[in-house]
Amino acid sequence: MIQKTLFLTTLAGLLLMTGCSQVAPDLDAQKISKHNVSDATEIVGDTVTIDENKYGQENEGATSKFNSSSDGFKSIYFNFDEYTISPEMEGRIVQDAARAKEVGASRIKIEGNCDEFGTDEYNYALGLKRAKAVKDAMAAQGVDAGRMVIISYGESNPVCNEPTDTCYARNRRADLRLAK
Repeated sequence: MIQKTLFLTTLAGLLLMTGCSQVAPDLDAQKISKHNVSDATEIVGDTVTIDENKYGQENEGATSKFNSSSDGFKSIYFNFDEYTISPEMEGRIVQDAARAKEVGASRIKIEGNCDEFGTDEYNYALGLKRAKAVKDAMAAQGVDAGRMVIISYGESNPVCNEPTDTCYARNRRADLRLAK
């Protein structure tokens, strides 16, 4: 009887110590939603590489409080956790599209930005979606999509660092500039 109890106790202990193994999620590209903008195949031709250290230094002397775009463009602002163009920003899209037509064949860089809420990965993907939304809206206004490139800074390029709602709102934006 003691041997049977010892055997069952040992068996139960072994089962508890081994536990259940977890299977890693299947991230097969075909199973990922085709509407996921963070999928690199959707944006491969639309992105540019930049030197983020150099960019940060250039932007330190910005004089406009609510427009971090340059070259005559206006920043497009987004609601919290959104990447659709709000009705309030449609006029700015029209202005930016007109400016894009004025500059001729120059390439335009659209930079998606986020506030500090969310993970780095989430904010990077959200920044790409915001930049793509602006690109699509400008293309609908007649700007050649081949002239526009998109990039996401996620939360790494804030224009404001105060812990206020107004400041967070200023960081949820897409900036436009001529690509050099």
